[in-house]
Amino acid sequence: MSAGEAGVKLISGLTSKEAEGVTLVEPAEAGWLVVVEVVEDRRIPSSGDILALYEADLDKEGNLLSYRRKARYRRGTGG
Repeated sequence: MSAGEAGVKLISGLTSKEAEGVTLVEPAEAGWLVVVEVVEDRRIPSSGDILALYEADLDKEGNLLSYRRKARYRRGTGG
């Protein structure tokens, strides 16, 4: 499993929210830094959805070291 896939699986599991995708994967001192965009609140129309960016620190084996929500925003306004 790649670092991005591990990040999506872990963040989706911890937040119980649907992942939109991975926005960043980069090497970090302890392993990997992964940023995942998730849908926090679905609205109709979808342009009103509330999205969030979650940052996950993973070790070299893909185990979660820490995570945090970095931003929250309405779809289309950028994170």
